[in-house]
Amino acid sequence: MELVNSELRKKSTDMPNSDRYYTPQDSKDAMRQIEKLFNKYKDAPLTQELVTYHQNLVNRLKTDIMAAAKQEKVPARVDSINSMIAVMDRWLKVRLAGNPFNGKMKNFKFVGDESLPKFKRHVHKMNGSSGHRSSRH
Repeated sequence: MELVNSELRKKSTDMPNSDRYYTPQDSKDAMRQIEKLFNKYKDAPLTQELVTYHQNLVNRLKTDIMAAAKQEKVPARVDSINSMIAVMDRWLKVRLAGNPFNGKMKNFKFVGDESLPKFKRHVHKMNGSSGHRSSRH
């Protein structure tokens, strides 16, 4: 058993960095990844690690990804990056004030929760032996 554990430790430490980290193909790919990460942690409890992680992502947007977008010569992408930075800065201010962030990032822009469609469900008991409830559509 000890041999198996030592082999597992050896394999996990021998992993090259290229397999460990996500490498985007272009600036849009990197923006999508940051958007996905932001939407995962936007409702998490605010801790110092989360604030540091968030500021690291914003810094990546401002430096590396902005430079890549300018090099690709896509002005709409630069505008999208600025929009993402504004949303992420606003998130930090709202969360530091102790308020919930009602919304998410979609297509590199802020989308409020109230603008998303709400689906009503009316539950009714169906005739039959099953004890399950169903909704009519």
